[in-house]
Amino acid sequence: MNPALPLRTDRLVLRNFVTPDEEAVHAFAGDPVVTRFTEWGPNSRDDTRRFVRDYAAQATAPRRAAYNLAAVADGELVGSVALWVEDAGHRRGGLGFVFHPAVWGRGYATEAARELVRFGFGELGLHRIAATCHPDNLGSARVLTRAGLREEGRMRDHLLVRGAWRDSLLFAALAPATSAV
Repeated sequence: MNPALPLRTDRLVLRNFVTPDEEAVHAFAGDPVVTRFTEWGPNSRDDTRRFVRDYAAQATAPRRAAYNLAAVADGELVGSVALWVEDAGHRRGGLGFVFHPAVWGRGYATEAARELVRFGFGELGLHRIAATCHPDNLGSARVLTRAGLREEGRMRDHLLVRGAWRDSLLFAALAPATSAV
């Protein structure tokens, strides 16, 4: 059984993607400034179309292991957030986010990340949630720290991005102390 969506925070609705989201997603996913620290992008229109189509379809999976969600503020899609089960047996998950630059600095990424951490530990029963970011991406590092993740270290040559090896900073949070059910 899949947990109920959408997720709601004080200012955001985190909901499944739908086909009409394509234009709003492309506004940030196709932006080279937004994607300079990502391992993907900037997206072509076809890339964005596939992204929205694939993640809209993901919502119907009978045993869903990934939650790629549209972040909506005041009725406008302003970003994309994700929480996925990396290893169900070990109860490990991963976290990611990207937002339109028009809303950077407003706390939306932190608010969304906190909600995904709560959701991951509460509804999905995860024990550990990890995230990585480019070492120069100070904004994402701050978001992860404010969302309750701790920096655990630097992974050297972690990703091959656009033909060059790139380091990543690793952040993680552990579920509040509970039994090892």
